[in-house]
Amino acid sequence: MTETQVPIPARGDVGPPHGGADERSTLVAFLGYLREAVAAKAEGIDFDRARTPGVASGTNLLGLVKHLTAAEAFWFVYAFEGADEPIPDFGMEVTEADTPEGLLAAYREAGRRSDAIVAACPDLETLAARTTHPSRIHRSLRWILVHMIEETARHAGHADILREQADGAVGR
Repeated sequence: MTETQVPIPARGDVGPPHGGADERSTLVAFLGYLREAVAAKAEGIDFDRARTPGVASGTNLLGLVKHLTAAEAFWFVYAFEGADEPIPDFGMEVTEADTPEGLLAAYREAGRRSDAIVAACPDLETLAARTTHPSRIHRSLRWILVHMIEETARHAGHADILREQADGAVGR
């Protein structure tokens, strides 16, 4: 760590989930671990820095949280559960009306709702109620869990870089 880098305070057991659980528990635990990694990067940062793009594409830290909240709602609620809700907006635009606390609370609530949907499903091979465009394939709950692990992990890496660019904070 350099002089300009500020560590992000560690919170509890931040290592990957312990092994030995069944497949469902392992997948849910890893997704939860990655969700918390993203959330940790978005906590305790100045609002303006958190919504300032770190790259030319416009990606910003709080925008990633907003995007991942939409991904949770799309895959678990809209596609898998088939809830009568509109397709969420996957955009990353953070407005003055948004707050870090509100965005993080919405993200955590989306994760809890997703976890409840997974817990209520008896079999990971159960197919989603809806197909997704453009594939028109009914994805299994297993596929959705693995996809959300991949999506969240990719964006957790982006969040690491964006947070370090924003205020020098590093670590989990």
